[in-house]
Amino acid sequence: MTGMELRQLRYFVAVAEELNFGRAAERLLIAGPSLSQQIKTLERDLGVRLFDRDRRSVSLTPAGSALLPHTRALLERATDLQRRAGRLSGSEPVRLGYVNWLPPDLSARAAGVAQVHLDAWIAPSHTQAARVADGSLDLAVCWVGTDDLERRGLRARLIGADRLYAVATGDDTSSVDARDTVVLLDDDTTSWSSWNSYAELLARDTGARAVRISDGGITGPAFFDHVRRSALPVINCPKGQTTPLPPDLVPRPVVAPEIHWTWSLVRRASEDRPAVLALIDALCDGVGDLGINADGAWLPDGDPHRD
Repeated sequence: MTGMELRQLRYFVAVAEELNFGRAAERLLIAGPSLSQQIKTLERDLGVRLFDRDRRSVSLTPAGSALLPHTRALLERATDLQRRAGRLSGSEPVRLGYVNWLPPDLSARAAGVAQVHLDAWIAPSHTQAARVADGSLDLAVCWVGTDDLERRGLRARLIGADRLYAVATGDDTSSVDARDTVVLLDDDTTSWSSWNSYAELLARDTGARAVRISDGGITGPAFFDHVRRSALPVINCPKGQTTPLPPDLVPRPVVAPEIHWTWSLVRRASEDRPAVLALIDALCDGVGDLGINADGAWLPDGDPHRD
């Protein structure tokens, strides 16, 4: 449809809602005679009379009443088409930060939507969330709780999730109950604030044994050393390992419950730039539940994606 025809449909809806040409003209910021002429032209093109009008009143005809909901729906589709076309321009850069995980198909999902500039500073979750809040980043993939979202004025969409496992000595790869595991907490809260918060809730809810360390051994070779010294399997942090699992250690699935870690795509609550909002939709639409709310699954209190 041409721009003029879309305007005529908007004029029809405005008059139908106001049932007064003068008020509708004021709302549309056009002259009353012009509005009346456009409605007459639309009626002529459609071949039906939309309004019964005299000097005292305006009312919808049966045909006008029947066409009104279809006209509203058509205008909504036209608006959606314009929004989607704007997203496809992909002309505006969007700054995206992350901790260590990104969707493997990020480039494909973002293509034609926005110019994604991945931030080179790989920082902990709480730091990345703070950078979104202060405007240093547009978006960040991180772990975040509802309290932090509210305090910082942020919003979150689920973009990914990890089912955590334990690492143990020996060759037993069978499942292990969460209460029979160890979860490490590091004294370095600058680096491990988010993990420590998560681990404390995990220990509280599942009976896992919380062990405090001060050597940065949440990941890396120091983590493997803690596993070797532990009488129980040790929960593996979702930040992952930069080196392969040594041959003397094995992964073990954790059950009763299965424990999950969520990755959120975080934005400012006030964010209204089309490219940023379009990228969020492109990255998060179709992600689904990822099993995080299935029977037997565990998420901590305050996880924004917990049902």
